[in-house]
Formats: sequence, structure tokens, C-alpha cells
Amino acid sequence: MPPKKKPAGKGKKAAETPEPDHAGEEQEKVPVNTSMFSLENEVERKVVKPSNQLELTEDELNQEMLTVLKSTNPQAPKSIVRYDFNEQCFKPEAMVDQFTIHYRTDGWLLHSESEEGKQQLEAKKKEAAAIEDFKAAISKATEADEQEAKQYRNQFNFTERAAQTYNHGTRDRMAATEPPTVLTYSGSTTQWEIYDAYMKDFAVQQMQNESRSSKKTIAEPKKEKQKESTVKKEEKEDIMHTQNMSAAAKVMERVMNQNTNEDITQDFKYWDDQADKFRENEGTLLPLWKFTNEKTKKRNVTSICWNPEYPDMFAVGFGSFDFTKQGRGMICCYSLKNPSFPEFLLYTESGVMCLDFHPQQSSLLACGLYDGTVQVYDIRNKIRTPIFQSTARTGKHTDPVWQIFWEEADLNKWMQFYSISSDGRVTLWTLTKAELLYEDIMELQPHAQALTSIEADSAQFSRLESGCCFDFNRLSDHLFIVGTEEGVIHKCSKSYNSQYLENYTEHGMSVYAVKWNPFLSNVFLSASADWQVKVWDHNHSKSLYSFDLNAPVADIAWAPYSSTVFAAISSDGKVLVYDLSMNRNQPICEQKISKKPRLTKVCFNPHSPVLLVGDERGCVTSLKLSPNLRKALDNTESKDKQVQANNMKTIVDIALKQQ
Repeated sequence: MPPKKKPAGKGKKAAETPEPDHAGEEQEKVPVNTSMFSLENEVERKVVKPSNQLELTEDELNQEMLTVLKSTNPQAPKSIVRYDFNEQCFKPEAMVDQFTIHYRTDGWLLHSESEEGKQQLEAKKKEAAAIEDFKAAISKATEADEQEAKQYRNQFNFTERAAQTYNHGTRDRMAATEPPTVLTYSGSTTQWEIYDAYMKDFAVQQMQNESRSSKKTIAEPKKEKQKESTVKKEEKEDIMHTQNMSAAAKVMERVMNQNTNEDITQDFKYWDDQADKFRENEGTLLPLWKFTNEKTKKRNVTSICWNPEYPDMFAVGFGSFDFTKQGRGMICCYSLKNPSFPEFLLYTESGVMCLDFHPQQSSLLACGLYDGTVQVYDIRNKIRTPIFQSTARTGKHTDPVWQIFWEEADLNKWMQFYSISSDGRVTLWTLTKAELLYEDIMELQPHAQALTSIEADSAQFSRLESGCCFDFNRLSDHLFIVGTEEGVIHKCSKSYNSQYLENYTEHGMSVYAVKWNPFLSNVFLSASADWQVKVWDHNHSKSLYSFDLNAPVADIAWAPYSSTVFAAISSDGKVLVYDLSMNRNQPICEQKISKKPRLTKVCFNPHSPVLLVGDERGCVTSLKLSPNLRKALDNTESKDKQVQANNMKTIVDIALKQQ
């Protein structure tokens, strides 16, 4: 930067030096009188030495003194104690705040080359320009007014006048109205009160009809006949059984049930166990509704099946697993919207052992009975009779039918379903217009390892193995597996029924359930009375994983939202949920649902995180999964079927490497 010019003395004129005419010439030196810069009244300064000042030698003055600066705050408290609620006592606080502010000021200067400085300078320029424009506009306006104010000569005598009119005064006026009368009314409405009100109204109508019919005269016989006919018609019309009344009563019943069980409805929709955030690889089951009926208390829950079209509707089959307590069976169709009573109820001649809804025609319900009969119902019909039924002439099974499975219908084919029975037959049933046709696609020939030593020595193998369960592969239509009472699992094919494709013989007792994995086509699950639940790869004869439940396993079910999650129930009343991706040795949830009645069936809801469990006393309990049990359902990436298949494939590869 160029050197600053020396300021001139106060009240004096600064000496001026002439500028050179040419750059190359030397500048003439002008003597300057320095006395003009001196102060007229110079103040005399004296140094006063304090009385207590030390007199140090030169060596002491030159000696270096060590000064240590510490970051501790001398004013900070040193003995702070706080109350510990966990240990119920006061504890000293180890950390004390040492931060101290000695001086603080906020600056207001900005650097001219900074971004904020440039913005402020630009704003000032715009403000100055706006002021100049405003002044220029005002000056132009005043000049224009002055020019317009000039008077010009005119042939008319024109003068300007101003007048002011009178403004009438205003007055506020208010009006008050009487508020409408308010009445407080309260009451209660129940099912029986509604019924009594309708019956009372119906009785009043009957009395009015009787009074009209009593006013008969002999002079008008024709009118008497007409009145009698109208009275008979009105008597025939039952208000309580009309279609409109039925629809209104159903809506009212559902509303009242939801209001009665409002807390359960809120839990079903919004409950999440917050404790799952603080525990890993553990979950819980929240009991929701219990579906029971007085007519089903002495019957076992033998089957549970969800409707494929209505996610809140499911069918329950009632029968008995004890052959000494056989009687009539029942089928109840419940809805989560009305847990107090089933949507429809029908009776069968024998105990119901299995149920299945058609995947496309959701109104068709197939069932298998204890006496070997298979039936097909259309739940839309008011008449509760089967539309198809097998007989001894049409290939009826000779033993109980343990499971039924609908085949997805093609456009060019009849509707078909499969059944398995203890008589050793796997039968295909076809629904035609006139009758129910059957075809045996497999006869369960006895396996050598499943026979006893006495049976193995004999050459006559006339009897067939008793089938208990089966399941068809969703991805490979021709492939299915069969579980038997002898503890052997057979892999079979629809197109090759002369012998088994593979045999799995690790179970020692009856196999109660087999389920294919819904995401990976080569993995299936099995449950047996030998307390074991096993995970298999159908390409290997040895199981991948085995779980001991310390009680006979009644049923199993894969979760529809995850390839690694499945549920199992035991005869001691426990529900166990496994997740192979979290723990391949122990369940992530083990919860006892009932103390005395043993559990018989378990089923996942395909759309909601709800689990249904049936017991031997005719009760179906709905359970909601906690967040740790349904992580894949909440994660959008995990909903991809390929991602789930890869997760299960990784677990299978780990098990195969360990074998």
C-alpha cells in the first residue's frame, strides 16, 4: 500500500512542495519548519516509584520464571453428587464442567471481499439507486403539476370551485336471538333390545291387522274376502327374515362387536411390542380374539383354512381324532370382523378332518370326512348341502381323509382336487357337470425300512402304507411329498407313479405334516410325533436341520412373508416360532397358549401378521406377531421373492457344507 501522507498541524497550513515538470528531473527540497508541529503547552511527566517495590539485581531481573497454565476452572465445584435411581443412593459426579467464558463480544464488521460483504454493498447500491429514482420521479411530478396549473386564455368564463359534502353519522345496532333448546340424552343399545323392539313393532302390526279384519259387515262380502287375503299375505311376510333386514342386522352386529372389543381391534391394527427394540433375536405373540361356540366345545379343531379372496375370513373344521368318540362334524366360517358368531355353520354326517378353499373360485370349499367321504360345498348357497359328494360307487376312501388340496384350474380343464387317506391312496377328484369322478394317481407301497423284522421276512406285502399328509410343490406342478404313519416321507411325481423318486426315513413315528417352502422349491419341512421338526432338501436324503420340541409336534406352517420363518405347535400347548436367518438352534419365540387342551392346528394369515391356533376343545385363538418375528414383512427390500429365495439358499448351503 502507498505510504500515508503526514497530517498537517492543527490550525496551520501544511507546507506544499511543487511537483516536478518532468519525471526525470530531481525534485527541489524545501526546508520545513518543525517547530510548528511542537505542542505549545508541553505536560511534564514524573515517574513515581511505589513504596513497596522490590529492588532486584541484574541477575534476578534476567532470570526466567516458569509459568504453568491449567485448563481447570478454580471456581468449579469439586464435590457434586447425584442420586442414582438404580442403586438407590447418591454418587459423586466424576465429570465437572471446566469451561469458563472470560469475555465475549459479537462483531459487526464484514470484509468487503467476503460474500456477505458483497451482498451488503450491492444492497446499498440498489437502495441508493432506488432513492435517486424516487427523487427524480417526484421532481418530474412537481414539474408536471406546475405546467398543468398554468391558466390559458379561453373564450368561456371558467372558474374552479371545491365543495365538501356532509357525511351522515353511523350508528351500530345489535340484535339477539334465543338459542335453540338443548337436551342431553343417553342410552344403551344391545342385541336383545333391538330384537325386542322389532318384535314389539311386529306385534303392533298384527294387532292392527286383526282389528281391521274384525270390522266385517254382511253387506260387503267381496270386501271381506279382499281383506282376508291381504291379512294372510301380511302374516306370511316375516320382517325378521327379509334380505334387507338380514344385511342391516349383519352390519349392526359387526359394529357392536367392534365397539365391544375396541381394545383388541386397536391392538390388531396398531400394536407393536416396544420391548423388541431392546432385545435381539426374541419376539412375543399377543393374544387377540378367541373364536368359539357352544356347539363346538366338545369337538377338536381338525383344520383351519383362510379364504383366498377375503383376507379376514377363514373356515374351521371340527371333528375328533379319537376313533372312540366319533360323531357328527361341523364346519364354521368365521370373520375377524365378527368373532362372536360364525358367518355360516353347517353339519356333516361324520367328523370333518380337512378343509381347503379353491384358489380361484373362493366360494368352493372342499372337505374330507372321517368316514372317507369327500364333499364340495358352495358357501353362497343358503341350503347347506354339498354340491358334490363321493360315494362307494364313485371311489370313496375306506379310511379317514387327512388332507385335501385344490389344483389351480385351467381354462380348458375341469376343477380338480387331491386327497390322501389312511387306506394308502392319493386320489385325484374331478368336478364335472353331473358327478364327481376319481382317479388314483399313487398307491403308497410299503417301504422296506419302514417294515418290522417279521414283515420283512414275509414275502406278502399286500397292505399299503397309511398316508397322513401331503403337499404339492408350487413351482414344480408334478412334484409332491407324502408323509406316512410309519414315519417315512416319500417324494412322488404325478407323471411317474410306479415307484417313489426318493425316500426320507429319519423320523421314527408318524409324520403329521409336510410343507414345501413357498420361496425355494427344493426345501420342505416335516413334523412328527417323535418330537422332531426337520428341514429337508429334496435332493438329499439327510435332513439339513433338526429341532427337538420335547413333545409330539401336531402341525407346522411356513410364514408367507419370509422364507426362513416357520411356526410349530406341540401337544403341551406351546407355540414356537423359528427364524433360521437369526438362530438355527433355538426358537426366537416360545409361548404357552393353553394349559390343559393340547394344540392341534396352526395357520398363518397370508396378508396380516396374524397366526391362528386351534386346540382340542373347539377354540381358535388368534395371535399377533411382534416386530422381531416379522422383520421381513416391514422391510420393503425383503418382500422381493428372489431375495427371500437367496436367503434360504444361503442357509441350505451352510448346512450342506457341515454334513
